[in-house]
Amino acid sequence: MRVEMLIVPDCPNGPVLKERLELALAGRTDVELAERVVADPAEAERRGMHGSPTLLVDGRDPFAEPGTAATISCRLYVGANGRIGGAPSVEELRRVLGTPATGGAGRAAGRAGQGRLAPPEGGLRAVQQAVLRSFATTGAPPAPAEMESAAVPFGVPAAEVLAELASEDFLTLDDAGHIQAAYPFSAVPTEHAVQIADGPTVWSMCAIDALGIPVMLDTDALITSTDPVTGEPVRVEFTSGKTTWQPATAVVYYCARPGTGPAAAVCCGYLRFFTTRATAEQWSCQQADLSGAVLDQAEAERLGADIFGPLMSAPAR
Repeated sequence: MRVEMLIVPDCPNGPVLKERLELALAGRTDVELAERVVADPAEAERRGMHGSPTLLVDGRDPFAEPGTAATISCRLYVGANGRIGGAPSVEELRRVLGTPATGGAGRAAGRAGQGRLAPPEGGLRAVQQAVLRSFATTGAPPAPAEMESAAVPFGVPAAEVLAELASEDFLTLDDAGHIQAAYPFSAVPTEHAVQIADGPTVWSMCAIDALGIPVMLDTDALITSTDPVTGEPVRVEFTSGKTTWQPATAVVYYCARPGTGPAAAVCCGYLRFFTTRATAEQWSCQQADLSGAVLDQAEAERLGADIFGPLMSAPAR
């Protein structure tokens, strides 16, 4: 499959589309991804560009209505939820690319399909990465001076950046402005502990977040949790690129409650490890108003990697 991005020079939504494509294509080896800058209307007409950014899949624009005129103007996309944005969501990209999705709960876990990687503008990504780096190395949020240092090159106060990150659900703050969570990390103990190789033991917000931490940090790790039905332990060990689950029958239940709000409130308390599919289904039947599915180990690992894998490796600006 040949996937091509068409953008005008300095298009602000080009990097957004590229990041979402990388998430949507995670694990795919059959895709050739290219990026092309289009500078004039004649070239836009020749290449089939319907605004910047345009995505072509084997030469066809899957998001363009029949008869749409070629243009180099800014393009807006309307998502399935009616929200307008400068690029399709990860879920919509997976649909047109034929990449398997993992169901409705993934929308909550990954900011409604928009991913957990903050944009580089305004120091958002730099501060997000500074926060994640502190959790990964100390097990706790960074000191205010460290966040200010990350925000200084962008000419904005760290508190302002944190507030915007919270408003977009990249992290959560308490009433005093202190970091409570920076997905995938929790500043307070949860059911899911992750022992990072040569590092601290950290707490994750949910089972999927726990599975994303070793991939995000490119390190070995040991995840420990419990089945809420039986109280029996569940362990997932990442060692030298190999993942071992104990017990071998363990699964993840993947869901969200109705309504809107940050993932910490909508779904994190419900994305849990279970020793067997039977206990996951038993637990789900006892929860009112939940909608979700049981994920096998490969599906759960892939989701964690898709959401959190790029967070530390992407450039801050």
